[in-house]
Amino acid sequence: MTEYEKMILGKIYSPGDPTTNEIAHKQHSLVLDYNRLYDNDPKRKELIDKIFPNHKGSIYIQGNLYVDYGINTYIGENFYANNGLTVLDVCPVVIGNNCFFGPNVSIYTPLHPLMYQERNQYYDESIKRYTDKEYGASVKIGDNCWLGGNVVVLPGVTIGNGCVIGAGSIVTHDIPDNYLAYGNPCKAIRKITEEDSIYNKKNLW
Repeated sequence: MTEYEKMILGKIYSPGDPTTNEIAHKQHSLVLDYNRLYDNDPKRKELIDKIFPNHKGSIYIQGNLYVDYGINTYIGENFYANNGLTVLDVCPVVIGNNCFFGPNVSIYTPLHPLMYQERNQYYDESIKRYTDKEYGASVKIGDNCWLGGNVVVLPGVTIGNGCVIGAGSIVTHDIPDNYLAYGNPCKAIRKITEEDSIYNKKNLW
């Protein structure tokens, strides 16, 4: 099993592996090119298709994007992300249909040992370079979700369908379907119901 295959499966792997580094560096270059373009530059679509080859249909990402790989992220139809999206996808990240992200949303899948003796770098003779031990856990975000600005989703979390995650939340545990959730740590506050319809807010009309 290659180091990259170990990484995808959430097993201990070496991030210093040359093959894995080559994939990451290629994707980082594409992201840098994307971030240099104006919003209306047609080349943005070509680049986003390379950064996120596993996306479906309409996708719009404002800019100042950062990914670890991009190729390990799976995005459904009709996706929008504001400025500052960060996706650390050493393990798969799955985002459903009709999801909208506010500015500076971060999705993290990497994990590191808690013990410094296992976390610190060491010299690996097999690859002739310094590396360390890392692993990860996948993140899944369901259909029809809205993540507010500065939301952080931590490794291993599943956010159900139809959820709204309030701005500034740190999502450390799973959130069930159709819940309003917020806080640090993020907590499921209440179900979203018909009473939340904007048509009930007479002051908006």
